[in-house]
Amino acid sequence: MKVVIADDEPLARTRLRSLLNDMPGIELVAEAGDGHQALQACAEHAPDLVLLDIAMPGMDGLEAARHMATLEARPAVVFCTAYDAHALSAFEAEAIDYLVKPVRAERLTAALDRVRTFRAGAARSATALDGATAPSAVDSAPRSHLCARLRGGLRLIPLDEVRYLFADEKYVVVHHAGGEDLIEESLRSLEEEFSESFVRIHRNCLVARDRIVELRRSPEGQVTVVLRAVEQPLEVSRRCVAAVRETLLQL
Repeated sequence: MKVVIADDEPLARTRLRSLLNDMPGIELVAEAGDGHQALQACAEHAPDLVLLDIAMPGMDGLEAARHMATLEARPAVVFCTAYDAHALSAFEAEAIDYLVKPVRAERLTAALDRVRTFRAGAARSATALDGATAPSAVDSAPRSHLCARLRGGLRLIPLDEVRYLFADEKYVVVHHAGGEDLIEESLRSLEEEFSESFVRIHRNCLVARDRIVELRRSPEGQVTVVLRAVEQPLEVSRRCVAAVRETLLQL
């Protein structure tokens, strides 16, 4: 079983590393100090399991776990945290187990056994589904980043830097302050998750509400929306004009 440890506390990582060294059939492939590093380790090593702290600087463990759930080689997640108050949120993020620090050897062993059982069952289910879409993680608070897969890694895009999202066949193009990236998510799911931040202007496009500057109507009656820091106005479909106008009035 390939394992990644993700914890911002060096002493916590040392303890977990020491416990894992005494357990057969375990290969520690990487260590990470925050959620971003944990995702990069998953992209590079495709681990079977991530031992994931929750309270970390930057991207916390709960959000990192939601991104991990979208990976093609999705790892099992076991949270390791000093606060048992996060237990409900951890299981909403589909964690296999939840360990309270300091982690005891017997609890870690039991968690590893649960992961093995889960992975065996998941493999059988995948065979039975024969390519059907797996259920997604339980919804919780919206993410603060979007995650684009790159060759050999991942790029995390802060949501407040996203200008608009455009559906292009099976991908969504994220137009953001740093350029453009493709993500493998549906525009509908993004609209549902980020309904407070984005508004639909067309069946293929969502724009950031706080980027809207004005609506324009051409002599031919075509309506476009002007976004801050976006050179080209974007087309607004007739059915979406009222919602965009209402958004503009609320800004």
